[in-house]
Amino acid sequence: MRQKSDRRRRLGEFLRARRERLAPSDAGLPESFVRRRTPGLRREEVALLAGLSPTWYTWIEQGRSVSASPHALARIADALRLTSTERAYLFELAEKRDPQASDASAEAPPSALVAALDVVATPAYLLDRAWRACGWNAAAETLFEPWLGGPERNLLRYVFLEPSARELICDWRQRARRLIAEFRADTSRLGEDEEIAQLVRELKSESDTFGALWDDHAVLEREGGLRTFQHPRYGRLAYEQLTLRPSMAPSYKLVMLIAHNAAGPSA
Repeated sequence: MRQKSDRRRRLGEFLRARRERLAPSDAGLPESFVRRRTPGLRREEVALLAGLSPTWYTWIEQGRSVSASPHALARIADALRLTSTERAYLFELAEKRDPQASDASAEAPPSALVAALDVVATPAYLLDRAWRACGWNAAAETLFEPWLGGPERNLLRYVFLEPSARELICDWRQRARRLIAEFRADTSRLGEDEEIAQLVRELKSESDTFGALWDDHAVLEREGGLRTFQHPRYGRLAYEQLTLRPSMAPSYKLVMLIAHNAAGPSA
């Protein structure tokens, strides 16, 4: 409860700070001849621009316990002329998913990001917000051939539904548990997302193990560490995992596996 209250307070403070820095002319409003007691826009002006009730918008700034829909937040973001980074921060504080991101899975990742995969000498791949592989290099395809070489490239579906994953991934159950906890933490930033919810429903119906682990409600940040595999061609392989979230495309994750030994596949 205290965490929720703190988020509402920070959300209100953020909106107020952005409102006060915005001049009426910046928002397309005529300058008023009446002397303004506070800098920037008035709350009533933001509410007008966003098509919202002034009282309701005021309550949000005051940190009251009111529920803002994603579309209402989007109109506030547009009214305040938020940058993409500020907009993402707004939705993260509100724990909602930006409607503008609803078709993010259909957008191709930046070409420079895909090209960077081939520069990495060891296995590297790119995940979208639903943890589908949308780019990888030759070393990654050699290591994860049943995953990246097949029609279903969702990482969770591979780990829980592809039998060969249990043979390839050492300490499979421990890694599977961590993956679910990392996925929950990662996707919680998206707020309400029907695509993610549908993926979870499908996995729970198709894998009893996934269902049991998901219901544990564990949450972990996706982080690096030692990853070991028993490859059918190269034998036991050890890598240090490095996961990056590119600032140019924050809905994607770049995962690199830095080899501990020289026997594994390389690009």
